[in-house]
Amino acid sequence: MWIIPAYNRKAVRHELAMVRILLSFFTCIVVLPLAQGAEAFPYSDRGRSGMVASAHPLASQIGVETLKQGGNAVDAAVATTLAISVVEPFSAGIGGGGFLLFYEGKTNTIKALDFRERAPLAADPQMYLDQTGKVLPRASTVGYRAVATPGTVAGLYEVQRRYGALPWRQVVEPAAKLAAEGFPVSWRLAQAIQRSPILQDAAARDIFSRDGQQGLEVGDRLVQRDLAHTLHQIGNNPKSFYTGTIARAIARTMAQQGGLVTLTDLEQYRPIWREPVCGTFQQVTVCSMPPPSSGGVHLLQMLNLLAETDFKRLGWHHPDVLHRMIEGMRIAYADRAEYLGDPDFVAVPVAALISPAYAQQRRQDINPKVATPSNQRRPGNPDRLWQLNRESNDTSHLSVVDQQGNAVSLTFTVNLGFGAGVVVPGTGIVLNNEMDDFAIAPGVPNAFGLVGNQANAIAPGKTPLSSMTPTIATEQGKLRLVTGSPGGSTIITTVLQVVLNVLVYDMDARQAIAAPRLHHQWLPDQVRVEQFGFDSLTLENLRQRGHQIEESNSWGNGNIIVRSPDGWLQGAADPRGEGAVAGF
Repeated sequence: MWIIPAYNRKAVRHELAMVRILLSFFTCIVVLPLAQGAEAFPYSDRGRSGMVASAHPLASQIGVETLKQGGNAVDAAVATTLAISVVEPFSAGIGGGGFLLFYEGKTNTIKALDFRERAPLAADPQMYLDQTGKVLPRASTVGYRAVATPGTVAGLYEVQRRYGALPWRQVVEPAAKLAAEGFPVSWRLAQAIQRSPILQDAAARDIFSRDGQQGLEVGDRLVQRDLAHTLHQIGNNPKSFYTGTIARAIARTMAQQGGLVTLTDLEQYRPIWREPVCGTFQQVTVCSMPPPSSGGVHLLQMLNLLAETDFKRLGWHHPDVLHRMIEGMRIAYADRAEYLGDPDFVAVPVAALISPAYAQQRRQDINPKVATPSNQRRPGNPDRLWQLNRESNDTSHLSVVDQQGNAVSLTFTVNLGFGAGVVVPGTGIVLNNEMDDFAIAPGVPNAFGLVGNQANAIAPGKTPLSSMTPTIATEQGKLRLVTGSPGGSTIITTVLQVVLNVLVYDMDARQAIAAPRLHHQWLPDQVRVEQFGFDSLTLENLRQRGHQIEESNSWGNGNIIVRSPDGWLQGAADPRGEGAVAGF
């Protein structure tokens, strides 16, 4: 049963929204796989032995088959990630980077791996500005100059080398086979081709168009022979991406096209193991990614700000709850713009920002009845607490749990749709445009409307700030949930609401991931709400409090796996996308 707001139990629009979400879920999970040839998707959204949830049925199927072949959660996550690189080239791939959390069930420990893209050594803070200091249009988003050094292959090999159970080549080959044999183009892929500048690139046109001009359409078969060959090479030698023939192809093309990534950048790239950020919310330990992602810090910060909210008495989507949530988002994103960056370059006050004491301090700034305009909401001052605590819409997410109780939460990306809109000739690799995630000038918003300052300024070898929020929660030493989402600046707030739906409102996996969402990121000063997702009286109440409401299309494409007390796994893929859950 859906939890109807106690504030307005007769809200017809809310009920209509639920019908819309459920119909979307049925379409994406049942109708689309049938249309794409998956006539009998042989897996359930419940299981005891293992589960994979990803943004595409074919990727989830490859992941769960890896589990059934004796692989563990890491093996399945790597196989699924590489498959997503084939079937979702517009959102994520081996030409990008990301983050992962690995939960080791035997020891009840969580490890975090940063394989995010990094600025080339030739990068400089003024590289996207003209002689007058103004931002050059599209310079940080389109073309080879927008590309940062990719980290996906290095990250996947590092985690699989340390914790995988199968031979490396065995987890790579399913994706290579999928690229060689091809698959039917889905509605999401067709739309992405139409919306992006990818067909302006000659090498990309050979892959993603029918005749060199018209983009592939739904039902066409996408075969990526060059990518298949590249994946075969990586399966034989993962270092070929950074020191071998693949690296030389990337560096050669960069030099020819005015890009900055060199063979030296590739040779020097190393993924980094970092300490996850963790906090307690209602007796549950919630862990997520530390800087250079802002996701974990601000997820925990917002949970702390909401810790004293009487959720159960007020009810789901009560205006008082939503008001506190919005104001918490406003505070967190203001702090993000000021303090968050690559911890290898700037001091990020992580311990202070995620401390309950800082949340208590900032909670006093929230008027319980009236919105605080963003031009009056400045970043907080965690310096004193920092001293006390010294003892920080494309993209794809996948969640995996294995029979031993291990889990992986992994989010990776090429940033905007099809990244920089370029493919390295002869390789099939779509390159990222991750340089746009830096603050290319103080106070100037990036493609997601996020602003930043010196902490996230461009520097050689520096990692751009991210919003990716792979998250794992445990309770009494046992796995509770694994979740995450794509969505640019909306990732953190999406994960926040999914976590609250499970931990506070006792929703099952499907309900938690499908429920309507809202988002605020300090600037611009507006509250985005999913169209038809909130009843009119609730929205009017929020408007009367001073919130600027903007109804928009749905966002995010998350997934979740929840473990029940009796050991069953239940998973769900977001009905806003075309993903699937495969459990056994």
